Amino acid sequence: MSLETIFAVDDPSLYKVQTNARGNGGALPLTKEMLMNSPSGNLFGLSQNVGMGWKPKDLLGPQVLILSTQGGIRDHDGTPIALGYHTGHWEVGLLMREAAEVVREHDGVPFAGYVSDPCDGRSQGTSGMYDSFPYRNDAAIVYRRLIRSLPTRQAVIGVATCDKGLPAMMLALAGTPDLPGIIVPGGVTLPPTNGEDAGKVQTIGARFANNELTLQEAAELGCRACATPGGGCQFLGTAATSQVVAEAMGIAVTHSALAPSGQPIWLEMARQSARAVMEMEKKGMKMSDILTDKAIENAMVVHAAFGGSTNLLLHIPAIAHAAGLKMPTVEDWVRVNKKVPRLVSVLPNGPVDHPTVRVFLAGGVPEVMLHLRKLGVLHEDVLTVTGQTLGENLDWWEKSERRMKLKERLMEADKVDPDEVIMSPERAKERGLTSTVTFPTGNIAPEGSVIKSTSISPDVVDEDGVYRHTGKAKVFTSEQAAIRAIKQGEIEAGDIMVVMGGGPLGTGMEETYQLTSALKHLSYGKYVSLITDARFSGVSTGACIGHVGPEALAGGPIGKLRNGDVIEIIVDRNNLVGSMNFIGTEDQRLTPEEGAKVLAERSVHPDVKPNPGLPDDTRLWAALQSVSGGTWKGSVYDVDRIIEVLEAGKKALAEKEAAAMMDTKE
Repeated sequence: MSLETIFAVDDPSLYKVQTNARGNGGALPLTKEMLMNSPSGNLFGLSQNVGMGWKPKDLLGPQVLILSTQGGIRDHDGTPIALGYHTGHWEVGLLMREAAEVVREHDGVPFAGYVSDPCDGRSQGTSGMYDSFPYRNDAAIVYRRLIRSLPTRQAVIGVATCDKGLPAMMLALAGTPDLPGIIVPGGVTLPPTNGEDAGKVQTIGARFANNELTLQEAAELGCRACATPGGGCQFLGTAATSQVVAEAMGIAVTHSALAPSGQPIWLEMARQSARAVMEMEKKGMKMSDILTDKAIENAMVVHAAFGGSTNLLLHIPAIAHAAGLKMPTVEDWVRVNKKVPRLVSVLPNGPVDHPTVRVFLAGGVPEVMLHLRKLGVLHEDVLTVTGQTLGENLDWWEKSERRMKLKERLMEADKVDPDEVIMSPERAKERGLTSTVTFPTGNIAPEGSVIKSTSISPDVVDEDGVYRHTGKAKVFTSEQAAIRAIKQGEIEAGDIMVVMGGGPLGTGMEETYQLTSALKHLSYGKYVSLITDARFSGVSTGACIGHVGPEALAGGPIGKLRNGDVIEIIVDRNNLVGSMNFIGTEDQRLTPEEGAKVLAERSVHPDVKPNPGLPDDTRLWAALQSVSGGTWKGSVYDVDRIIEVLEAGKKALAEKEAAAMMDTKE
């Protein structure tokens, strides 16, 4: 490399630098009152607007800020100039454009801003995962700062798709209660006509290592998995569940979640959303009119009926906190899941692994809600972004041509009965679907843990609906060591894998999908249980218990387990109760109470340490969310609590320093 190489182009026109420009003709639509009373920033903003090319005569309409997670650079025909991080944000600029055009049609002034988001699939098993969960809080802060930094905005449209970007956007809008706001879900990508979905394809390495896949098969399957360039993954993971939850809360228009990216019905959804937010602005509707305690409970109910990602147990409480509402507790989740059956047959939970586009065609969120309405578990009186109540939305949906036409299209295109994708409670019970989540406790998890119990393979569940597994622990202090053991054939049927040190203090509470996906798709995997203080991807299934608290690095009992310890796991999928206990060794069995005493006397595993690559940004996030209530409170930033702890710390440090000075003088 040399300066000659860098400055290789010698084009004479480069040096004809212009030093002034004519500027826009015409005049700003100013009034005497504006000049006398408006802040200089508002007036200069008009100058900036015409500087960017907006016509002066069109400056005074309602200003609508459109925020999105857009990533990458697309040419006009969609050809990549620079790649994004993932398909989920690759096409959302098209949704922004459609929404902006509607704002203009309504004499409004659209603005656009961007905070791109990472891909949890891309960062699985890498150091990138240390930033995944903390990103949510950071992005929500930036979104709120962008909203406040345009003080003349009168409404906000949030366009987002995936695991952290969409929850961040929901937190941001929830935190702006005095503005009209709406979520435009980014939709889903399509599955390949012949191939594997984006969840299963993430196991090609593990299956190849276990001689269950050839090199050529892995290469071809990996090439086809993301069959269309836009949208979230084809399964009901965290991205798809977040879209479902946004609609269930009433902050996205009816039947907007899970639309196929790039298609006309997806583009029209953005236009519908823009029309809705313009009407909200006209009527004076605000986010606080929509996001209520009842709306949060509706989201929990629909989450249970879909069999949604356990990551929403972190995100829904955080959204409630941002809106100043009651935060759901474990007891609230148990109560909801006990009364709400799972009704949706979809990847990854089954019983048939339908991709999410089929759920959309079968009726999506409003179709599931029609069944829930009959069970009396919804608050139908809540207001939604359509300007109507939830009950009124469902009345429209039930009789709509849209509902009928899309169900017909599912039968025509895929020969699939919509009622086999979204089932009645009676049909779901016949097919063996159980409620979504269980929260096992015990001497390993005294604060609790979570398992998507509905996704445990029926083959390993006893006839009474209870999963029972007693086995010896194989302990790992990093996810990397655990996946290495799987690839090297060191895990076998009957094992209980314990992965410790993966909580907020250790890794930023990383996802461990490369472990759970490998276990799902390896022939022996359903006979293995996994226990961890980390969390799981929304597409995880099987006997995998996460969010174990306290985490190992906080002195939790999980960090005191050793190889060969005998663990007993019991999960009742019908009654949604579970336990997880250390019960001694092969030579000496203990009661759970005796096991608790033994663990209390043990030291934490000597190899459990914060990952040396953990960024300072994530260490700060871990500390702030910890004093704010931790993961069971949604890993939020409780500002008042943080300030209280800081003030107490400053006082304690001052007293300590004063005492040290006294000792020095003596």
